[in-house]
Amino acid sequence: MNKVGIKDYLPADRAQVLIEALPYIQRFSERVVLIKIGGSTLVDQTLFDRLAEDVVLLHSVGIKPIIVHGGGPQIGHELRLAGKETSFIDGLRVTDQETLKIVSKVLKGQVGRRIVDSIISLGGPAVSLSGETENLISVTPINKELGFVGKITDIAPHSLNAIIEAGQIPIISTLGIDEKGQSYNINADTAAGALAGALQVQKVIYLSDVPGLLSDKDDVNTLISSATTLEVEGMIASKGVSDGMIPKVNSCIDALRQGVGSAHLLDGRIPHVVLLELFTDEGIGTMIAEED
Repeated sequence: MNKVGIKDYLPADRAQVLIEALPYIQRFSERVVLIKIGGSTLVDQTLFDRLAEDVVLLHSVGIKPIIVHGGGPQIGHELRLAGKETSFIDGLRVTDQETLKIVSKVLKGQVGRRIVDSIISLGGPAVSLSGETENLISVTPINKELGFVGKITDIAPHSLNAIIEAGQIPIISTLGIDEKGQSYNINADTAAGALAGALQVQKVIYLSDVPGLLSDKDDVNTLISSATTLEVEGMIASKGVSDGMIPKVNSCIDALRQGVGSAHLLDGRIPHVVLLELFTDEGIGTMIAEED
């Protein structure tokens, strides 16, 4: 099958796409948008390239993007290469000292570096940092069983704000630090919500390998295009939301109740999904907002 590009559309159709996007570009100009990228989204090189293009375009039209990334598949791969067994408790990776070193190497040295290099190659300014940078994300250990897995206690966004105001695109690896200087692994969804809430961003966007919230979690054709925080809490209580979606929607709710404008759950397997959600009338995933 041949790839369809913008040149395959009539000039009037191309113009209509730009016209439809214009009011959204005007509305979100100078606003901060935080995008959380799951490790699965980074596996497909073509999809990753499209995402990098989206981020650079957002920055080019005056929107201020922040990227928060995980790296589960990549970490799992490195652990297997090291002959290191891994286990999970309630969806969180048990992290001993050796595992923490591998997590840090993958998040900062591989995944974060790759995102920065891709954005720079497209002409966008990007800088890599982690939650350890100037105590951006302070944590305490969750429990002894999980080891070096942190619970977020505070966000100190001054360094992050400085990067944004300097016109840079921050690429944040989800590691935190305690009062003694010890690093910890953090759930990336939780970190994204906490950062979005502390910064009171316009939008927080989660990319994963599901279309969004489903009224029937086993049927991808039951996508919910919009929901309130109360409706989502009802879905959690009734088991309509389960497994890996729970930390995502909980972090959405936490961010919204700290003043974030809206939260979006999108299918990162769709090329240019961020642009389709932000700059088109119909959108493409699930938008969650407060009741008012």
